Amino acid sequence: MSNHQASATPWWLNQRIRGWIAQLLVIAFVAGFFTFVAYNTQVNMQARGISNSLSFFGQEAGFSVIQSLIPYSSSSTYGRVFLVGLLNTLFVSVIGIIFASLLGLVIGIARLSSNWLLARLAGAFIETFRNIPLLLQIFFFYFAVMQVLPTARQSFDLGGLFFFNNRGVYLPRPVPEPAFWAVVIAFVVAIGGVIWLRRWARRRQEETGQPFPVFWGGFGLIIGLPLIVFFLAGMPLGWSVPQLRGFNFQGGLVAIPEFTALLLALTIYTAASIAEIVRSGILSVSHGQTEVARSLGLPNQRVLQLVVLPQALRVIIPPVTSQYLNLTKNSSLATAIGYPDLVSVFAGTALNQTGQAVVIIGITMGVYLTISLSISLLMNVYNQRVRLVER
Repeated sequence: MSNHQASATPWWLNQRIRGWIAQLLVIAFVAGFFTFVAYNTQVNMQARGISNSLSFFGQEAGFSVIQSLIPYSSSSTYGRVFLVGLLNTLFVSVIGIIFASLLGLVIGIARLSSNWLLARLAGAFIETFRNIPLLLQIFFFYFAVMQVLPTARQSFDLGGLFFFNNRGVYLPRPVPEPAFWAVVIAFVVAIGGVIWLRRWARRRQEETGQPFPVFWGGFGLIIGLPLIVFFLAGMPLGWSVPQLRGFNFQGGLVAIPEFTALLLALTIYTAASIAEIVRSGILSVSHGQTEVARSLGLPNQRVLQLVVLPQALRVIIPPVTSQYLNLTKNSSLATAIGYPDLVSVFAGTALNQTGQAVVIIGITMGVYLTISLSISLLMNVYNQRVRLVER
């Protein structure tokens, strides 16, 4: 009887059918909306004589860029401008992520220190820089720090190797010689050796119960093997030291003021948030587990390595991933001080000269989306590798 009644129920009263209809209507509405926007945009662009092709990539840009990681001149194409801006964005983002992670880890652990002064200083650092808008910090480091440094002739000199002035930070540049390839190969081999050592140590501990100091063994392998090859090859690495000639320095590397200010602001602002994440992750581990580990005779370093960190990473990694994404996207604020990132030179100067607003903004959005998804993918893979597997 119940089956006959269910089959006789009108389709408009069937909950499953109504659910499918509602989803189809939503999909149709969204598709229609974007179709209307695309059609309207196309009509307006044709009315103004604007093409949506990528042919402008081959045209001459006609403007210079203050920092480029690849050869570039004012006669280069807009395609070259895109590559310059993309590489500059990736460059400041990657270095910022590394520095922010290291600084955030140190500050987060310092916040938990039993030393009253150290813990209070770490807390003041976090509460100060986390609550000041990032754009204001960028302005502070650019206008109140970098711009007030002395001129090139009165540069702050650090050991005759590092120089600080209002034109940037000058430091020695490594100049590899032909035999340096052997050191690179040794470094790659050392990385493979560390991977093998880690797997061997894990099997050894499972079979015998005896741990092996993988960290120190891997550290010695990473540093020792390339260093030995470096000396055996006759130290095939020279250095170009910056020297003051005329009104500016020649040789070496230079970090322009725009890059230095942006990197400082991104690093400090993000590190303040990462420090709180590290602190909360460590505190999430039950204090009873650390006490049990110490009662077994494990030193504090092994307790941190074997008990605290494996469990804390479950709490730390997901929000740290969000901070990495924020740092990468926040690097677009570089346009406020003239650092030539993707937004500044491609979505800014190139857009103004070509008028290809839709194409350029669409490409820029796609680039940031791709970078963010790549970071999320890498961090999710790492999270899967370090997460605790419950039995």
